[in-house]
Amino acid sequence: MDASTLPTWGLALLIFGLRVCDVTLGTVRTLSVVQGRVRLSVFLGFFEILIWVTAISQVVTHLAESPLLAVAYAGGFATGNASGILLERRLAMGSVVVRMISAKASDAIAAYLESLGHSVALFNGHGKGDAPVRLVYTTCRRKELRSILDHARGLDADVIYAVEPLLEGSLTFRQPLPHATGWRAVFLRK
Repeated sequence: MDASTLPTWGLALLIFGLRVCDVTLGTVRTLSVVQGRVRLSVFLGFFEILIWVTAISQVVTHLAESPLLAVAYAGGFATGNASGILLERRLAMGSVVVRMISAKASDAIAAYLESLGHSVALFNGHGKGDAPVRLVYTTCRRKELRSILDHARGLDADVIYAVEPLLEGSLTFRQPLPHATGWRAVFLRK
């Protein structure tokens, strides 16, 4: 592409758009890395850098002609951060652990979760002033989270909940080898 034929405002708009795209991809890629999604991270990283190289080369080549290009570059970066976060929220990739504390409807909440096919753990506890409460633990896809929380609040308006990310495979446990420890264990596995 020969950007020298574009007017300055057109080049600034192009740089802004490229930067929004590459930072959006970068934000989603970073969150994919944290979640352990290797293939998606590699795919997004390739296109992120391809777009970034195109944008930065245009800025460096034409910056002396117009400082507006640096402003477009920075504006694209800032906008890309916001759009990347919004896109990742929309995609809602991954799973979460949901912990709910209810004094009124823990059994109904647990029954609802089980009807959706989720495993549920219930624990007895004590709330404010030694009032009995039940703790409801479950895991779900992030896409399901909003409807689960809405339903729980419908059953108990005072439900307290905490949500945290669940890294894929974090619930896998391995038995230690009885005869090998440390780095040597890798070589002694059968």
